[in-house]
Amino acid sequence: MRLDALIFGGGAAGLWLLDRMSRDGHHVLLLEARSLGAGQTVASQGIIHGGLKYSLSGILTKSAKNIREMPNVWRDSLLGRAAPNLTRTRLRSDCCHLWQTDTLASRAGMIGARFGLRVTPETVSDDERPEALHGVYGTVARLPEQVISPRSFVQDLATQYHDRILKIDDANGLEFDLESPGEVRAVRLISPADGTSLLLQPRQVIFTAGGGNAQLRKRAGLSADVMQRRPLHMVMVRGNLPVLNGHCLDGAKTRVTITSEVDTAGLMVWQIGGQIAEDGVKLNAMSLTEHTRAELSAVLPGVDLHDAEWSTYTADRAEGATANGSRPETIQVLCAGNVTTGWPTKLVLAPILAQEIASRATSPYFSDAFDTTPFTNWPRPAVAQLPWEDAGLRWWKSGESPSLPQRRAA
Repeated sequence: MRLDALIFGGGAAGLWLLDRMSRDGHHVLLLEARSLGAGQTVASQGIIHGGLKYSLSGILTKSAKNIREMPNVWRDSLLGRAAPNLTRTRLRSDCCHLWQTDTLASRAGMIGARFGLRVTPETVSDDERPEALHGVYGTVARLPEQVISPRSFVQDLATQYHDRILKIDDANGLEFDLESPGEVRAVRLISPADGTSLLLQPRQVIFTAGGGNAQLRKRAGLSADVMQRRPLHMVMVRGNLPVLNGHCLDGAKTRVTITSEVDTAGLMVWQIGGQIAEDGVKLNAMSLTEHTRAELSAVLPGVDLHDAEWSTYTADRAEGATANGSRPETIQVLCAGNVTTGWPTKLVLAPILAQEIASRATSPYFSDAFDTTPFTNWPRPAVAQLPWEDAGLRWWKSGESPSLPQRRAA
């Protein structure tokens, strides 16, 4: 079967691109070897960043400039005013809150965050503060950065494009037929359900599989050295906790970033990142949770964590490589032959990546509607679970020790 494009990877980048190219009239399929959103997308905190963390010094950095339009782009989709229509994506919060540590540098960071952004912090009164922030020092501000449930977002687009998304067995059911390195003549698939074979002949092959891009590039005869990984060690705490979504600022960094959601057992779960997740890469699970407990006691003095349960998970941020291994300023797109490789860098930049790749694509080859009936019986990938819903994850209370190694999200 001939196609305009074949996308590998069903995270935020691949799904947003699938929507864009489908609406542009392309005959396009998306292939996923694991679960949709597995890895970076579902493991993320779901904050639709507007450049706050890149402007805390008071300087509008290149990263801040590239990301500052994104809250409005996502908001329009979430309201159904723009494509993709994300009205079925669940919103955890319509805003984030900012608070600061009691330092001069922190107060300077709060001021710096007000300049150069499309969405800027607004001070709230004591009565308007979230319950968790009643006891914190100094100013509390509201920032119109929405927080979505990443799993709900993935499910939303997966439902809309169910007929164009296929499950594959990348170990035993995937073969590239190459004309030359980076020039894919055809892709052969074997169904993981019944052994049915399928020969696809795409004009363009697109890799948006995050960390999986390295192996895919090798299969296409291309170098994998163009990708880098920057790890995180995230913390989760659950129990009788108040709702909180926001950042504690400490100078030009986010000391703690917290997002919250109720789990399937009815418990509130806090997902904790920021500097804690960066520092946590060097710590084991027990040391990191004790460090996090101390940090939360310092920055949220009014929150009782005595009976809370803790867990951690690790995640890799897969990105296009930079010369010194630092975070890329924006999206990365590489083209070789008829193969395109893309990394959005952050969940929030998926629309920019999709626009960039779609703008480079040739016009649709086919004028008729895409007939997806040949794939009706092909298996579809499930949507990945949120990190705290992993049945194999171990939870413990402060002072206890996890009895099993923690799971990896990417």
